[in-house]
Amino acid sequence: MQVEVVYALPKRQLVLRIDLQPGSTVRTAIEASGILERFPEIDLSMNVVGVFGMVCEPGRVLDPDDRVEIYRPLVNDPKEMRRERAETARKRRNSVR
Repeated sequence: MQVEVVYALPKRQLVLRIDLQPGSTVRTAIEASGILERFPEIDLSMNVVGVFGMVCEPGRVLDPDDRVEIYRPLVNDPKEMRRERAETARKRRNSVR
């Protein structure tokens, strides 16, 4: 069966299509893709993985044509970023008055 293994960097995305035996897992797909050798910063004990945007465990069994995704850690907390943007907008509104 064929699956895709995907890793997105800030300016590019790597998509690898590989052949696996039925019953293979997310971890098996990642290891078989060779992506761990290309990107040594990937640590499966730290990086979250998923299939088609749904977070899952590395032991999840794959179906044909699944898309395995390796997620990078967030650099900034999205909630904090929204708070900062709101504060900046509030200050701008108050300075115009």
